[in-house]
Amino acid sequence: MRKKTTTRDTVLRGVLAGIGGTVVMTVFQKCVEMPLTKRGESVAPARFAEKVTPAQAGSPTGLRRLNWVTHFALGTMWGSAYGVAAARGLRGQKAVNTVFGLVYVGDVALNTALGLYRPWQWSAKEALVDVVDKYVQAQGTGWVFDRFLDPTR
Repeated sequence: MRKKTTTRDTVLRGVLAGIGGTVVMTVFQKCVEMPLTKRGESVAPARFAEKVTPAQAGSPTGLRRLNWVTHFALGTMWGSAYGVAAARGLRGQKAVNTVFGLVYVGDVALNTALGLYRPWQWSAKEALVDVVDKYVQAQGTGWVFDRFLDPTR
């Protein structure tokens, strides 16, 4: 007899899926998006961490390290949101699109309120890159969760 999956278990699986989704997004950025767009590496995650925590990079190496840690920490938040959606019965594309819509709007609103983003100044290319990269992350999270971590499928 299989143990009943709790909401907590499902959200924790979502956190793991968020890490997997962040790996998918990172590979996509490094191997596809950045070579196509000629965009350099973003330090937006590190700047976010510096704004909302006492952490300060202090050096280029420290900035890169803080960037990676924050990049993956934010990915776990996307994953936990997917876990909450899954615990409430959403799966697949419906869950991915719902979570993406809610979390992406929150991400842009929070970073704008903190003075880190100025989306009204973004070019169409910059806006598209932001949306596509984060949508790839959401898709990766859903894929990892539904394919590998969801015990009910």
